[in-house]
Amino acid sequence: MPFTFKQFHIDDEQCGMAVSTDAVILGAWAQLTQSSHILDIGAGSGLLSLMAAQRSLEDTKITAVELDSAAANACRHNIEQSPWPNKVQLFHGAIQDFQKQFDKNIAPLFDHIICNPPYFEQGTQAKNSARADARHTNTLSFAELQKAISQLLAPRGNASIILPQQSLASFIQQLNGHKLYVAKHLEIISAEGKSPNRSILVLKHVTDTAEQTQYLQMAIRNKQSGYSQTMIDLCRPFYLKL
Repeated sequence: MPFTFKQFHIDDEQCGMAVSTDAVILGAWAQLTQSSHILDIGAGSGLLSLMAAQRSLEDTKITAVELDSAAANACRHNIEQSPWPNKVQLFHGAIQDFQKQFDKNIAPLFDHIICNPPYFEQGTQAKNSARADARHTNTLSFAELQKAISQLLAPRGNASIILPQQSLASFIQQLNGHKLYVAKHLEIISAEGKSPNRSILVLKHVTDTAEQTQYLQMAIRNKQSGYSQTMIDLCRPFYLKL
């Protein structure tokens, strides 16, 4: 369903994944305001790329990578209709193909990578193939995603990824093989008093200096079923009714 934000509009009717609260929280929370080169892996409708465009520096360059043809067309349309058509560039293809053609001797590495990835490694898949690919690791495994991040992330860069709790252990377990670690772990709970059901991980390159993971938590709604103050403050720049 099309969704209008304060500064841009998203048409996602042809996309496997519609605009979601998860994606909005990721796009609003990711610490990318000072980044000069941002990569959005699996851009879908372009929501995260356009949120990054709204939040980042005027001369920041954003690259949106999307494999699915229908989603790429929607992404291109949303970028062209936004206030930042020259700030966001679309690569229609797999992140694996983008890696192959990326020449780090010519183009700078990305100081922030953002991704709302396919996260189910097993389980029943949707009959709609685009939705199945958007939700399951059919075309992008955790290992392939981590390899891409490891190769494309600048030495001091950050990668922000959102995952459901049931996928965390598998994802984190594979990080060592790509010399990445979790610098920050934000647990997201649907309402105060409940257990976390989503997490945003901030990944960085492993260095010689051992660093501890910083743990944080936020609730989307308070006990009265309204948005929490944290959620209001985070999403006010985007949601029309806040």
